[in-house]
Amino acid sequence: MRRLLALTLTLTLGAALPVWVLAQQAPAPTTGPAAPAAPASEAENASLELVRKGDDGQERRIHIVRTGTSDETGIFTICGPQEGEPEDAPSLAVFSETGPGGVRITIDKNVIRVPLALVTQRQGKDGEGGDGRVEASAGSARFLDAVPEGQTDRLSRCAVEALPKPTPDTVLVTQGRTELKGQQLVYDETDGIARIDGPISFTRPSEDGPLTGTSEHIEVNVDKEQTVLVGNVVLNSKGGRVSKAARVEYDDQANLARLLGTPEQPAQSVQGSNVLSAQELLYYLDRDEVVVHAAPGGTITGEFQDGEESPGSGSPGTPAPASPPAQP
Repeated sequence: MRRLLALTLTLTLGAALPVWVLAQQAPAPTTGPAAPAAPASEAENASLELVRKGDDGQERRIHIVRTGTSDETGIFTICGPQEGEPEDAPSLAVFSETGPGGVRITIDKNVIRVPLALVTQRQGKDGEGGDGRVEASAGSARFLDAVPEGQTDRLSRCAVEALPKPTPDTVLVTQGRTELKGQQLVYDETDGIARIDGPISFTRPSEDGPLTGTSEHIEVNVDKEQTVLVGNVVLNSKGGRVSKAARVEYDDQANLARLLGTPEQPAQSVQGSNVLSAQELLYYLDRDEVVVHAAPGGTITGEFQDGEESPGSGSPGTPAPASPPAQP
């Protein structure tokens, strides 16, 4: 099934119209230089809702909102097709907010705050758009007094300037109690995955001390409703446990991290002199405990000091038994 994405603009007055309709209602002049894009002053806290329909027929939503209300801290505008462009050329929405709330993007369980977001959507048949593309990072945007001479890009022709500036620790992600930081987010229609570039750092507070960690990227799969830490993932607990994996499926609400390795590079969890390795480890975040899920043909190895109880096992000095996948 072809994935479809509806893009709507919600005004503070309660009106909701497709973005492409708004763009067609106020096109650029057919002759002469393009008029500057009009600020959406009546749409303070303006928002876009992207509705994605997956192969399973389910609709999943990505919500984008500018939290500020002052022209001094940011802008919101939609730049539609310009003179000489095809009528079905994509529309480009610009969100900018340097205030504390930033531009808020909600994807699955994750609430993401950034200073700048650009949303591109191509108009499809019968008014339905493609999946679109979201690019978000640090940076700023502003309205220009006039169209810059000699500039042919879409935003310049709309008299808008947007300056993305990917910077570490400026893409702020909150999932439950977990807070993560990256430098750039890109969501694309080709696979429905929002990718956040690192370096990624995160922390999850608890009564016994925080769980901290790092990874190279974050992937949020909209269709699967799944958040994955990707690339050299390291989790550090205050209890001294250090866990490593190539990929970690992370679910703060379920208090569970699923550490995924490969036969060549299994996932590993070390606490003191105890070492546990397997292709898949289940890390119960609140309890700071790790158990093994053994896939068919998988290998489990363990090194435990005599007299110490192995993680996930009731008897000392023996590796943890294989466990079925945990139900959150």
